[in-house]
Amino acid sequence: MHPSCSDDPPLLLALETSCDETAAAVIDRNLAIRSSVIASQFELHERFGGVVPEIASRAHVRRIIPVIDQALKQADVELKDLSAVAVATHPGLVGSLLVGLTAAKTLCAVLDVPLVAINHIEAHLYACRMAAARDVFPAIGLVVSGGHSNLYDCRAASEHVLIGATIDDAAGEAFDKVAKILELPYPGGPSIQTAAAGGNRNAFRFPRTFLKDDRLEFSFSGLKTAVLYEVSGQPGARHSPPPMTDRRRADIAASFQEAAVDVLVAKCRQALHRYNRRTLLVGGGVAANARLRERLSEMAEQERVDLQIAPLSLCTDNAAMAGIAWELLATGRTAPLDCDVRPGLIRRK
Repeated sequence: MHPSCSDDPPLLLALETSCDETAAAVIDRNLAIRSSVIASQFELHERFGGVVPEIASRAHVRRIIPVIDQALKQADVELKDLSAVAVATHPGLVGSLLVGLTAAKTLCAVLDVPLVAINHIEAHLYACRMAAARDVFPAIGLVVSGGHSNLYDCRAASEHVLIGATIDDAAGEAFDKVAKILELPYPGGPSIQTAAAGGNRNAFRFPRTFLKDDRLEFSFSGLKTAVLYEVSGQPGARHSPPPMTDRRRADIAASFQEAAVDVLVAKCRQALHRYNRRTLLVGGGVAANARLRERLSEMAEQERVDLQIAPLSLCTDNAAMAGIAWELLATGRTAPLDCDVRPGLIRRK
């Protein structure tokens, strides 16, 4: 049945340009993903070992229209079939966010449909709701990615209170930096996971900052520095570290990964207890890490909580997770056409 038929649920177009992925998706009111298109910028940033904001925003300008066209074609719909347009407006890189918002505003003005401004982080958590195909709120939410390591008290689908965050590096950023130290390919997450698979996770006892601290905060800078010292030696030390071998690299990668995972799992457990929640939602690029998923599953079984981790297809940045826009539309939370982006993180209340 063609989407324009009256019996079909309403459709919205979602756009995502918060960092270095240009993405568009068509999602119906029943949260069925009709299409999801992602144009990666991996090849543009690989030689820099991280995302270059100016390069990212320019690439979004070139790719946004082709990506939208492909998403509509994949869903077999036309612009006139849309009931709304949703776009990530915060947080993210300001230049990148502006490209998506400009495209969304233009479509809304031409089509005379509502504009919905999406919080990129909350959308990562809503991906768990979409995958579960049932209500999962209230819950504790963990968003762990290249730019964020945040804990939320998710009181409802569209009500998230920040209860903990990193005070320095995000977990994904630490993975990227450690991969560079170990001379592993960018992006660091998949490279560390691959290298760690052949290593001994107990070979090195790297620091686990705030592991037993009451604060719901993360810090991965010290862990990253410990790896650097293990590989290159401490300044002023009399002895140089052993030469790097494949075995040594694998052991360091595995030990680093285990230290990061230990802290992430411990803080999730701590938040579940403190806020008396029985559901844990986990999203973001680092949520794709196999060891983290394994350890979270073990913890959830021990604590007898409902664990919902975003599927791999919805972990990294994508537009389909903007199904949260339907929750906002249901409560009349649309955005004016003169709204702006908010690149910074919303601080905890």
